[in-house]
Amino acid sequence: MAQTRRDFLRKTAAVTAVMASSPLLLKAFDLPIKNKLPKWRGFNLLDFFSPEMDKGRKNPPEYFQWMADWGFDFVRIPMSYPSYLDFDRTRPIHADEVLNFDESKIEQIEQLIFLAHQNGLHVSLNLHRAPGFCINAGFIEPFNLWKDQDALDAFCAHWAMWSKRFRNIDSQKLSFDLVNEPFMREDPNDQLSPGGPVLVEDYHRVAKAALETIRSIDPERLVIANGNGGGSMAVPELADLDLGQSCRGYHPMIISHYKAPWVFKEPEQLPEPKWPGEINGVYHDREMVEKHYAPWKELMKMGVGVHCGECGAYNKTPHEVFLRWFEDVLDVLNENGIGFGIWEFSGAFGILNSGRTDVAYEDWYGQKLDRKYLNLLRKYA
Repeated sequence: MAQTRRDFLRKTAAVTAVMASSPLLLKAFDLPIKNKLPKWRGFNLLDFFSPEMDKGRKNPPEYFQWMADWGFDFVRIPMSYPSYLDFDRTRPIHADEVLNFDESKIEQIEQLIFLAHQNGLHVSLNLHRAPGFCINAGFIEPFNLWKDQDALDAFCAHWAMWSKRFRNIDSQKLSFDLVNEPFMREDPNDQLSPGGPVLVEDYHRVAKAALETIRSIDPERLVIANGNGGGSMAVPELADLDLGQSCRGYHPMIISHYKAPWVFKEPEQLPEPKWPGEINGVYHDREMVEKHYAPWKELMKMGVGVHCGECGAYNKTPHEVFLRWFEDVLDVLNENGIGFGIWEFSGAFGILNSGRTDVAYEDWYGQKLDRKYLNLLRKYA
């Protein structure tokens, strides 16, 4: 037995030495990374995206059936918290009004969730605009989520309300997405104002407080945090919290948001996008995509589940360029077991009624269907 053990150790050391000298062998012996989050695939629904509920992009019931029939299993509902409040909308909201919940409006959100569940779709409930923060302009906040305790208290109170309401719904059917795309701008009310990631210690404090609030009411709820710096940056500093993380499928933004006026100050001056190809002296190809998601792979190695909560491209990106780029994005996500949520089902980023001028649409029950786009998504559904 002793001789056998010595032989085993000697042979193991020899194999280790050979593998260490050969990256190809090391790669061959790499074990696949296990993603702790399901590989959900589907869409964002913008019914409650606007601070004014009646201005949301309402999705009719048949959309849910079409999603399910086409093989999708996920919807993310990005909400603007003022959409379900009762307050005087002729002026900016006051800090003492951010908890004025309107039951009739909350019931509309609940109905949308139940409709999704009736069609077998997992729902990710997201605060796109949270008390004290939104990456988008268009509404003046009374405080700062990342700096003010009053804002954090209100943020936690909103998640307490949703936790109590849905504590009897299993996490396999409903997850919570804390706050959309953390970001700090010099001028929060100017969407084109320069800015960058939230300080990690501030993000950790906010995420931990909200998670503890949710789990105190609903201990089994699955909770997800968005990447920092607008969603694109993995946050290993949150790995000590029991949170999944949500990345984005918008890299590079000169492809995904070509001519988007809320992203670029002079959108008409942008160079024509190419994929693959050189743009502004930089070569854009699949390798760029792989490098972008490398930190997210490292996050999964740490045991953090990852999902891509938003992805796709604005309708000004030439369609064939978009499809070539997005196939690379989806392929890289798929190789790593990461699911996706397209930014909207119907609209400028969607497979229906996108308003693209270079697509031969198919009539689908009166809707304009981008069949090439749908076929690409179904390849990964």
